[in-house]
Amino acid sequence: MARAEAIRIDGLAEFSRSLKKLSSDLPKALRIALNEAADVVVSDVVPRVPRKTGRAQASIKARSTRTEARVSAGGARASYYPFLDFGGSVGRKKSVKRAFFSEGRYLFPSYRKLRDSGEFERVLTKALLDVARQAGVGVD
Repeated sequence: MARAEAIRIDGLAEFSRSLKKLSSDLPKALRIALNEAADVVVSDVVPRVPRKTGRAQASIKARSTRTEARVSAGGARASYYPFLDFGGSVGRKKSVKRAFFSEGRYLFPSYRKLRDSGEFERVLTKALLDVARQAGVGVD
């Protein structure tokens, strides 16, 4: 599977450690802020994924840590999601075929589109500034 280029935020780990020193609840707020940015990608991807039972669409979720914003798709209930997104051959004797796209059809193109338009960065910046204000840190 293809891996998208990450958006690096210099000092995010330090910011997280500093928030933890101020209050034990603030790192959770940071994770939630990163989920807000990942939700922008999720809301763009979900309507474009083919729907038969809705499991593939429901499997697309924001799952962030204190230092990374992530979007996950697939899992036990929609183990076929990579086939939908990237294609390939599956089934008995690889009888079911779908054209292979190394860059994917849904998730990575949505991420790149939002990254290039600046929408992802705008939401991420706003969310991080909100966490800083909640911590009582002056921001300009």
